Amino acid sequence: MKNRALERLIYGLSLLLTSLPFFSIASGHSSLRDTVTGNGYKIKTIIVDAGHGVRPPGAVGNYSPGAPGQYSYERNVTLAIALKLQAEIEKQLSGVKVVLTRTTEEDVAWQKRADIANENKGDLFISLHCNSLPERHIREIVGHKHGKPIYHTEDVPDRSGKGVLLLVYGFHRTKEEEKAIKENLIENDSEMNSDPDPNDPASLILMNEYKRKYRQQSIHLAELLQTEFTEHDGRHSDGIREQGVLVLCHSAMPAVLIETGYINNPDDEAYLNSEDGQNEIVASIVRALENYKNEVESISQSQ
Repeated sequence: MKNRALERLIYGLSLLLTSLPFFSIASGHSSLRDTVTGNGYKIKTIIVDAGHGVRPPGAVGNYSPGAPGQYSYERNVTLAIALKLQAEIEKQLSGVKVVLTRTTEEDVAWQKRADIANENKGDLFISLHCNSLPERHIREIVGHKHGKPIYHTEDVPDRSGKGVLLLVYGFHRTKEEEKAIKENLIENDSEMNSDPDPNDPASLILMNEYKRKYRQQSIHLAELLQTEFTEHDGRHSDGIREQGVLVLCHSAMPAVLIETGYINNPDDEAYLNSEDGQNEIVASIVRALENYKNEVESISQSQ
């Protein structure tokens, strides 16, 4: 093997492979945790991503204003929660720095958000969003002509959605995830000055282990978040789902997207815009992060 960095990491990874459990999103049970780290690993940087925003003047690329409610907008709610979350994480989790992907109303391109996470060597990526259901198409008979029914189709708002939804990235974007991991490995390890050889079995083991680790830790963090939202706050959850979200799979770290509520549901919109609601969401996220941090760091200390 050309790379001493790979040799060093592969040895540590091989000790973990024989004891890793299987897990299922649908199971609802927490799996055993591990981390590809040496002794003394600490979570130092958490990336908080406030979804959507106002397209900057003259900007080109992937931008989205987000979902509208009856009187508020997703982009404003996510930024308000992100700012509160930054302050509370840095207050409650000693030694942890929070990097925001945006701090103003202006949107940030999807890839740039992932770049910010990777450039700041984030240990976790939390993306904040508000959910919304599309309009329903209602088709009804309004009369008859020559013995045949006459139909009228109308689009009506669907305000039935309620509660939180947690997203992790799916396997169908695995090549994009591999590219992000490779770039981070090269950038963050001075001994790794070239692209890992895809024909080298050790490189393949390393890549697969990083993907497995990030996926497992993403799902477990989502499980911890769901527990706080449902059991502590009593909120409904639509569960944990896979989705091909660019910012998740392009961020080379454990990552979860939190749909904090349905902004087109009047009750959820009121909750999402209230100080009490935002503070409760922030407190739940911080508790989940604290539990996750304690687990990961205690396992690292015991290795």
